[in-house]
Amino acid sequence: MAAVTSFFSVPSHCSERKAIVSSARTLAANSEGFRFRTSFSCHFVGVRTSPSPSSSRVVIHCMSASTEPATVAETKLNFLKAYRRPIPNVYNNVLQELIVQQHLMRYKSTYRYDPVFALGFVTVYDQLMEGYPSDEDRDAIFQAYIKALKEDPVQYRTDAQKLEEWARAQTASSLVEFPTREGEVEGILKDIAERAGGKGSFSYSRFFAVGLFRLLELANATEPTILEKLCAALNVNKRSVDRDLDVYRNLLSKLVQAKELLKEYVDREKKKIVERAEEAQKASEAVRKCLGEYSMQATADFVLLPPIANDPL
Repeated sequence: MAAVTSFFSVPSHCSERKAIVSSARTLAANSEGFRFRTSFSCHFVGVRTSPSPSSSRVVIHCMSASTEPATVAETKLNFLKAYRRPIPNVYNNVLQELIVQQHLMRYKSTYRYDPVFALGFVTVYDQLMEGYPSDEDRDAIFQAYIKALKEDPVQYRTDAQKLEEWARAQTASSLVEFPTREGEVEGILKDIAERAGGKGSFSYSRFFAVGLFRLLELANATEPTILEKLCAALNVNKRSVDRDLDVYRNLLSKLVQAKELLKEYVDREKKKIVERAEEAQKASEAVRKCLGEYSMQATADFVLLPPIANDPL
């Protein structure tokens, strides 16, 4: 009798099915077995059955399917390939640190994208890149960064804007009362609360904490108790949020100092460029003056030369 012992079951009438075998299983047919491994994708081309169960046959095609997550080095390389222009060190150092942290978040087994996380990252990125020399380059770096993580930069921006617009229309009380209200953003927050409460995949992160802070900021909810109520409604640990917001504030403080140093450096370099240009102009004028005086003197000397006597033949 043919017996199939695997993660999946095969109906008696099946024209084509596909399944991923998640663990080693044994297919026994007339005492002959075949073993499948985790990384095989199996296509059931057909199942033929006869009145006698012992004559059932299964035809299967298998191909390997790698599900290995990207490495940190691959993510950083993807970013460098997507954006090839040099980035000033004061920005690049922080970007490189952020992309490593976000890579580790992105490829956790419990990770699932959500708009609050996106709002947090967009907030951090925009504050980090504030004052960047080129708006076009700033947007191009954002695109390259998110795509390097194999996510959608348009979705990040769209969801962040959606939450910001919603938060501006809220009050401190309405913000924490989202579980009792209906709406698109309310639905997003309810979904997060359910997943954070253990009914699905949820991975807390610092970007999520910053997203919550941004919602409170836009709603002008400055009372400390509002954050506590919002965390409770979302089933998120407030202590973790407080800790990560402290880290975020320290980062902003250091970033402001770094940008001030960068501005001073840029101003000094601009001043040096102007001074060098002025010196070059003065040198050029001096050369022209010398050449002019030399030319005038040479002309005068030529005019004062005695006439050449005719050579008598």
